[in-house]
Amino acid sequence: MIAPANLAVAPLVGRIGMETRRLGISDLKITPVGFGAWAIGGPGWEFAWGPQDDADSVAAIHRALELGVNWIDTAAVYGTGHSEEVVARALKDWRGSRPYVFTKCVLRWDEKGKIDKVFSPDSIRSECEDSLRRLQAEVIDLYQIHWPPDDNGPALEESWQTLGALQKEGKVRWIGVSNFNVEQLKRAEKIATITSLQPPYSMIRRSIEKEILPHCQQQGIGVIVYAPMASGLLTGAMTSERAAALPSDDFRSRNPEFREPRLSKNLALVERLRQVGARHGRTPGEVAIAWTLRRPAVTGAIVGARNAKQAEGVMRAGDLKLSAEEIAEIEGAAALATAR
Repeated sequence: MIAPANLAVAPLVGRIGMETRRLGISDLKITPVGFGAWAIGGPGWEFAWGPQDDADSVAAIHRALELGVNWIDTAAVYGTGHSEEVVARALKDWRGSRPYVFTKCVLRWDEKGKIDKVFSPDSIRSECEDSLRRLQAEVIDLYQIHWPPDDNGPALEESWQTLGALQKEGKVRWIGVSNFNVEQLKRAEKIATITSLQPPYSMIRRSIEKEILPHCQQQGIGVIVYAPMASGLLTGAMTSERAAALPSDDFRSRNPEFREPRLSKNLALVERLRQVGARHGRTPGEVAIAWTLRRPAVTGAIVGARNAKQAEGVMRAGDLKLSAEEIAEIEGAAALATAR
């Protein structure tokens, strides 16, 4: 992980500049917050967020770029290809500097939207070509294995070898993994250098702190965390009523964190975040994001937005620096929320 002295100011993207950090050993200098394109994939697949308007999605991406964000994280599986298509549509109309685009592979789908993991070289190569076509791109800036194999078997090595080959062939610039543990990272490291890891991380989901973050920092692996606002739970916009009304095609309706007895504790945590944010004129969601970025091993955070207004409220969270006292205050409230 680079030291704060190596922070740079990104070129203006649209209107506003933002500091950047180098992602692992790559030449990618990314802003602290990147646009997460999961929800904009829309409905009709296994892990959807419910209905989504494409025009709102494009507006959200454009506003994030105007605010200085210089990377977008998507995946082939988000909306079974639709998210990548929406990203391409947004970038076609964008007149500023082109952001980096990151995407992922190994999650395939059938005609009913059911998701399966497929690690064979032929499948990954086919996915890569499909992603390039949907993204209307000649090269993918960061290509990631979305999940390791369920049996933790040799498909891990086989798939990682394929990503290494795609990198050598120039189809992708850099390669990374998502949702890997330390033992899986070590196995992959023997084959090809890992640019980055993408794990879940928020103040109610902290398992990466003990082993994964120290390992990545030691090995020079960049870390871009996902769900820093716990899939919308810590934004300040979620309420008991809204959680109860989540549609059945929104995967969060099946998440225990959005149901009692955990929901009330989580919403109490949000009120503490609201108090901290009010001192800075910031939203609870921005505080939640800034809390993840306080860790020196964390290079950036993936932050979703479903319209321009949501983007306005979170994409500058990397500018918010929490004091030691505020971090301690948040830690206390988080401990109460996660007590089981």
